[in-house]
Amino acid sequence: MGWSGDDSGIWRLFDLQPGAAGTIVVVAGVGALAAVLLASPWRIARNVVTIVHEAGHAIVALLVGRRLRGIRLHSDTSGVTVSRGKPEGPGMVLTTLAGYPAPALLGLLFAGLVSADRMPVVLTIAGALLLGVLVMVRNAYGVFAVLLSAAVLFVVAFVAEAVPQAVFVYLMTWFLLFGGVRPVFELQAKRRRGVARDSDADQLARLTGLPAVLWVLVLAVLTVSCLVVGGMLLIEPAVR
Repeated sequence: MGWSGDDSGIWRLFDLQPGAAGTIVVVAGVGALAAVLLASPWRIARNVVTIVHEAGHAIVALLVGRRLRGIRLHSDTSGVTVSRGKPEGPGMVLTTLAGYPAPALLGLLFAGLVSADRMPVVLTIAGALLLGVLVMVRNAYGVFAVLLSAAVLFVVAFVAEAVPQAVFVYLMTWFLLFGGVRPVFELQAKRRRGVARDSDADQLARLTGLPAVLWVLVLAVLTVSCLVVGGMLLIEPAVR
């Protein structure tokens, strides 16, 4: 494990005393939380959440045997993934369900890798995900959003020094964990206003016969659980 001693893990990576390194972890978390809670940063950063959301739909669609037709990302941070296959059944339910939890689940995976001192693997997975989405994007704004994200990742992975790399990985991981939660509550707020009648939750309701609000609750439990567990993995250095 990465936090087994003062001469390993994040302490070695940052070349800092444990207290200072733990402070950086906390500051990265506060920065990510601010990006999620503040309106202006969220309008920009939410594009990353949308990319991961649609990637979640696409990956599960392929895993359940559906044919992926394409992904579209829009400037209002909405997106759509089109796949072909049976219009109902478990495969369609899983494909529809996969979008909203995807950012939080990816954040949880990254938190586990960070806690095991596998930061290069985090950057590799992020790069592979962006490449996969880029191949399937079918509109100009989507290509722009993915290429911009890939450019930032490339600079961090191949140009930045170890400390900026580590700060970026912590910031990205915290952001995915926090950023996976907010869209679920935005979804329910839109549903109350009647402006999200064809949301993932409503599609799940039609596919399963269960109320859409129950599916929103399921999504909330999934994303908040990922935040709690992933946060515990990331915050351990500061606690120590």
